[in-house]
Amino acid sequence: MSAKEKITTLLHTYETALNASSTSSITPLYTPSGVFMAQHFPTAIGHSAIQSAYDKTFEMITLSVKFEILEIEVMSEEWVFARTASKGKVKVNGGEGELESEERNQELFVLRKEDREGGEWKIARYCFCSVMPPH
Repeated sequence: MSAKEKITTLLHTYETALNASSTSSITPLYTPSGVFMAQHFPTAIGHSAIQSAYDKTFEMITLSVKFEILEIEVMSEEWVFARTASKGKVKVNGGEGELESEERNQELFVLRKEDREGGEWKIARYCFCSVMPPH
């Protein structure tokens, strides 16, 4: 399987885990020193902080989104970046009644193969921001 095919699989795995609100499925997709940069939140660095950030996120919201892979650029045997766009719904958890709204983001993934000889591609850096107009 080519690097682009493996990255495509990784991104679809991430999408599935995100929609399932599964921190335990997302955390292993990151390198041990991975960085998660969510809009309006502090940067999470390393598995423990990433796990905590996703746990907090999934306490607040439930996502139902679909990723469109716009670009995968293989930079070397060890580094790749991927640019995606996502859209779907976000439901605010808790409170009185359910609040669901449209969700649209643009994302940038920097992926790393830590062992060039057969290692798996992992998320080294991930950031996203909304493309929705401010409320």
